[in-house]
Amino acid sequence: MGNVSDGIIHEVKKVICGKDYVISQMLTAILAGGHILMEDVPGVGKTTMALAFSKTMGLNFGRVQFTPDVLPSDITGFSMYDKKTDSMKYQPGAIFHNLFLADELNRASSRTQSALLEAMEESSVTVDGTTYMLPKPFIVFATQNPTGASGTSLLPDSQIDRFMVRISIGYPSAKDEKAMLERRRNGVNPMESVASICDVNMLQKMQAEVNNVFVHEKVVDYIIALINRTRGHGDLMRGASPRATIALTSMAKSHAYLSGRNYVVPQDVQRVFLPVITHRLILTPEAEVNGRKTSEIAKEILESAFVPKV
Repeated sequence: MGNVSDGIIHEVKKVICGKDYVISQMLTAILAGGHILMEDVPGVGKTTMALAFSKTMGLNFGRVQFTPDVLPSDITGFSMYDKKTDSMKYQPGAIFHNLFLADELNRASSRTQSALLEAMEESSVTVDGTTYMLPKPFIVFATQNPTGASGTSLLPDSQIDRFMVRISIGYPSAKDEKAMLERRRNGVNPMESVASICDVNMLQKMQAEVNNVFVHEKVVDYIIALINRTRGHGDLMRGASPRATIALTSMAKSHAYLSGRNYVVPQDVQRVFLPVITHRLILTPEAEVNGRKTSEIAKEILESAFVPKV
């Protein structure tokens, strides 16, 4: 499936200039079956990235612009009385899509944010005691502005942990920003040139192949050792969860797959460690006062851990 993955990256790069690493990490997460949190300042292309991936991968796309007045029922759906059948009929919510863009998620109330918890963990929603399965594959792309921006609030820890990766796009270089303007000359919208490379069935097949990538016991021990180091670190009030262990393994498998291998090596784990782990770590108050960052601690853990030979 190398040609397919290369084609997907090529199409997304038509609208996102100079962010090859970010695009690669997002595709890695999609093939690993994970949800993606994109945290950045407004206007750097978070929504455009999601739209480009949905178009080139043939995914049914849905979007909600989160504000304080968005209700949980807007997301999960609701039951209403149907005169014709003299019964309650379920009306699906906005989440029933292959790729659901939760735009500016941290502007919503905590009650509305929690409406995503079941969907992200079990690919289902429960309304009035009845459980409804979401389409497969199901991927949440959530965007959030940095904490402290006007009108934002912290996402619950339980929700943060459900995102396989947190990725920041960042500002483009001067060269890439110029290329972006060139592509939009004379009112041209680059999104219109994005071609469909695969469909839902092909994506599911690729995800199944990723799941079958072999992980040697030594690599499993390496992953567990890295996770355990986050739990015993003096500057961390809380380390990575068992869900993080599963996510790191899945991402490493996906990275190996995209590298053309059917087995994982320690370098695959290293390449995906930071986007998988950093957002799950919580600093101690003392570490915060001292200006420590979770990304710095994650790098230190990665650099100091013993790397097995496989």
